[in-house]
Amino acid sequence: MILRQMTVADLPAVMAIERAMFPLDAWSEGMMRGELADMPRSRHYVVALVDDEIVAYAGLAAAADQADVQTIAVLEKHQGTGIGSAMLTELLAEARRRRVREIFLEVRADNPRAQAVYRHFEFEEIGTRRRYYDDGTDAIMMRRKLDG
Repeated sequence: MILRQMTVADLPAVMAIERAMFPLDAWSEGMMRGELADMPRSRHYVVALVDDEIVAYAGLAAAADQADVQTIAVLEKHQGTGIGSAMLTELLAEARRRRVREIFLEVRADNPRAQAVYRHFEFEEIGTRRRYYDDGTDAIMMRRKLDG
């Protein structure tokens, strides 16, 4: 598995994963292009490749001493292989490089597997956003403090 910075040329593969993994509330290509346009100033996006195929991506938004995990998506057949953890490790490293003190995220309340990964990475639950996702599912808000 190789991690590298996401580029605009990666968008067709990334958008296919986005639609496959988040069919009810997928980001539009325009939204993703907007995120990439803010790199590297306030955004950091990576893709994971297995056998030269993009199988996952992740993104971070940073402002001042706070950051948000914008998204992490791993194709289902590659879940449980450590790719998601590798991408989250990279996002946390980038947050440290930017001297971030706290990193936040929202995770679907009906996704215990992702919640377990975040807890393993020392994120703590700090609240709930009711009906946050387009299908009415709640989001669990999580935070991790960093050394900055």
